[in-house]
Amino acid sequence: MYIKRLGFIALGITMSAVAADARPNIILINIDDMGWRDVGFMGSQFYETPNIDALASEGTIFTNAYAAAANCAPSRACLMSGQWTPRHGIYTVGTSERGKSKDRILIPVRNTETIPSDNLLLSQVLKQAGYVTCHAGKWHLSDDPCLKGFDKNIGGSHAGHPKSYYPPYRNVALQAPNKDYYLTDLIMDKALDFVKSSGNDPFFLYYSPYAVHTPIHPVKRLLSKYQNKASWNGQNNAAYATMIENLDTQIGRLVDLLKDSGKMENTLILFISDNGGVYKVTKQRPLRAGKGSYYEGGIREPMFMVWPDKIKRGKRSDCPVSNLDFYPTILEAAEIDRPANKLLDGESIFRLLSSDQKKRALFWHFPVYLEAGNAECQDPLYRCRPGSAIREGDWKLIQYFENNDIELYNLKDDIGEKSNLRNSYPRKVKKLLRKLNAWREDVKAPVPNELNPDYAGNNKFN
Repeated sequence: MYIKRLGFIALGITMSAVAADARPNIILINIDDMGWRDVGFMGSQFYETPNIDALASEGTIFTNAYAAAANCAPSRACLMSGQWTPRHGIYTVGTSERGKSKDRILIPVRNTETIPSDNLLLSQVLKQAGYVTCHAGKWHLSDDPCLKGFDKNIGGSHAGHPKSYYPPYRNVALQAPNKDYYLTDLIMDKALDFVKSSGNDPFFLYYSPYAVHTPIHPVKRLLSKYQNKASWNGQNNAAYATMIENLDTQIGRLVDLLKDSGKMENTLILFISDNGGVYKVTKQRPLRAGKGSYYEGGIREPMFMVWPDKIKRGKRSDCPVSNLDFYPTILEAAEIDRPANKLLDGESIFRLLSSDQKKRALFWHFPVYLEAGNAECQDPLYRCRPGSAIREGDWKLIQYFENNDIELYNLKDDIGEKSNLRNSYPRKVKKLLRKLNAWREDVKAPVPNELNPDYAGNNKFN
């Protein structure tokens, strides 16, 4: 392997420490529904994540990390494809006609439920390059991850969550060793078996546990500990806290194996969540709202990168990054050329940190409906109505398609998105809208404009 110096300078790569023929092992940890502040390294004083926190301290933490979508399937499609949602067409889970028809002003864009077969995924590129590959946990993009570049599949399918974390798991095809065996533990058991079996071959482990997605089934031995613990900053769900601590324990097992086997020294680990925490379960204050919303609580994620002796320890970066960036980042680390006919919308994080990219624009597009709103959403009926968003520098603009509502926030001064500055900064609104429109045109993002004849309210769309 020949390291490209430009991309690694910013993270403190030690060039002589990388053998010419030693490709790194790669572990991509993608937690389900874990919020930005649901871990200790992002400030939680209610949830206990000592193993994750210790691992994060061995690398670089990113405080402005984002998912490219606010709920499970589209975020995962962006991660594995390296592309914005309009390119793969997965915008939500199931139908785009969510909620009651009488409450929807527009006919939403049709949703795609399976990643298109001609979209070359990260796992396929790594397998073609000689990596031994394993998917562990939630897949959600097709029926069988083994048809998408994985040599081994541990419990992955089109299913978005287990029916139960205790046996029988039902829609997760794994057999438990006993009647009380927790699903998160079993998935890690099998992931560890994969790492042990990899020998000296470079491996790619996509560790994507169903935890901490609903159903909220407590780890029984931990429950009393959190039932008696004082709440913090809106976090007080004891059952959910046990799921987080148990997940932390499993990741600790993985780290222990890597260190004991000597594999840790040449393993790149990326950690992120697929979207924000579920608002009714956990709060991300000062961030607004949660999963499904395109406010910060729905898309900003806990994230770090670790690569011993090659990425600086104990560093925190405020450079905005996205899970779209993981695909090119991993290719650069593994010294794999970008496939000739594969369009990637992200940038290598190594390269982002070696240049001034804090003003890079990030985009989101959601031309559908997602019901189950709450007091911190745009309205109480929907977590998000059809619209797009852009973040550039400290500024974030959200445009809703039903009536062209515009929201403008300065995230440096107002991370909680409480003060809509649309009327105070008309030139900024105009500039960001121009960029948003140009981006939509470039990626051929569909914008719904057909009125819904079932809508029962006063139609404000124009």
